[in-house]
Amino acid sequence: MAASISGLASGLDTATIINQLMQLEAAPQNRLKTRISDEKLVLTSLQALNKSVAGLATKAEALAKDTAWQPLTATSSNAAVGVSTTSSASPRSLMVTVTGVAATHQLGYANAAGLSDVVTGASTKVRLDRFDGSPVELETGDGTLQGLVAAINKPENNTGLSATVVKQADNSYRLLVESTKTGAVEDFDLTALDGSPLLGGATVRAGSNASIDLGAGITATSATNTFADVVPGTTITLGAAATNGTVSTITVARDTSGMSAKVKDLVDSINAALGEIDVKAAAGGSGRTAGPLAGDGAARQLRTALLDTIRGDAGGTSLAAYGIQVTRSGRLEFNETTFKAAYAADPVSTAEMFTTTGDGFAARVAAVAKGASDSTEGTLSAAITGRQSGIDRMEDSIDEWDRRLTLRRTALERQFTALETALSQMSSQSSWLAGQLSSLPSGSGA
Repeated sequence: MAASISGLASGLDTATIINQLMQLEAAPQNRLKTRISDEKLVLTSLQALNKSVAGLATKAEALAKDTAWQPLTATSSNAAVGVSTTSSASPRSLMVTVTGVAATHQLGYANAAGLSDVVTGASTKVRLDRFDGSPVELETGDGTLQGLVAAINKPENNTGLSATVVKQADNSYRLLVESTKTGAVEDFDLTALDGSPLLGGATVRAGSNASIDLGAGITATSATNTFADVVPGTTITLGAAATNGTVSTITVARDTSGMSAKVKDLVDSINAALGEIDVKAAAGGSGRTAGPLAGDGAARQLRTALLDTIRGDAGGTSLAAYGIQVTRSGRLEFNETTFKAAYAADPVSTAEMFTTTGDGFAARVAAVAKGASDSTEGTLSAAITGRQSGIDRMEDSIDEWDRRLTLRRTALERQFTALETALSQMSSQSSWLAGQLSSLPSGSGA
């Protein structure tokens, strides 16, 4: 190859000459690589901004829904009485007095027996009567206490009961059976197949319903300790510590603080997007470095569109009355005190200033943010797609340049190799000719 005979005949550093020529040949490719690097920085910046704006769109869409403006907080003055609400609840206050707690129906049998003792009488079956007119017979297998417990607890038998044994002494156990559900309708009886008592008969603790007094002669009952929708959208639950006479004040109120936090979060997200645009689209000059999106129109248009959402409603009501206004620095400012006062005074009108129903602020922000970040039609998404396509084309050109430069280097190496070979041959011929001339006899005068 040429490198092996570099300058052998000419004395020139042909390898260096070729490298320098190739640097000149590669100059357009290097400029293209620099441009790709710049475009990738723009692309990365656009993708980051698009992600931020997509997150903003999600928050704004959520706050633009009517259902977002119906949150309530439910509190109980007594931890033994719990309360929860659904979207159908409305603000109210209730004084609740517990007049009864729900209990299971329970039978505790008098006589103790060993686990392997036969306790079912003449038959291995027992009779379970739920007082619904259809008693059932349970097969215990061997009639022992252990077999009886297993039969009651066997899921396939679907007894609705739970049986256990309580140890009295060594190999001496008493049987305890209770319903798995609470309520007065869970009563039952368990006897020998002929109706005679098991294990000396049972002490009964009757199942009972829970009951509460809401005042003014109004009471409510429940087979469980939960009173679902005792008033629309409000459920009251008696805890383990609730007893007869327990009193609690139940308060259902609008979650003003929670709504204020949601609006503040939206404003903060808008300001974060505006700040990101300001940094990435900053113009250079006066010692300042231009941002990667300084020449990108989509980012600037988005900033303007986001600030335009601050306009009031068609009637001219300003968002300043709800705690939101634009600062001199081009950001949004949120006053929680002003918002809470407006929301407490008129929750319906306040909601309309934000929701889709009233073409509200959150709805407008959602439309702008989604218009920019939508994966198929968003302006930022389109800019990202365009930049990526351009980068792909330039990278294809880089590959093509690599092929062309490889061919050009090969051609230069061949040319310089041919030059060195020709010069070497000429040098050999010159040496031969000089030798021949020197061998000729010299002339002499007589």
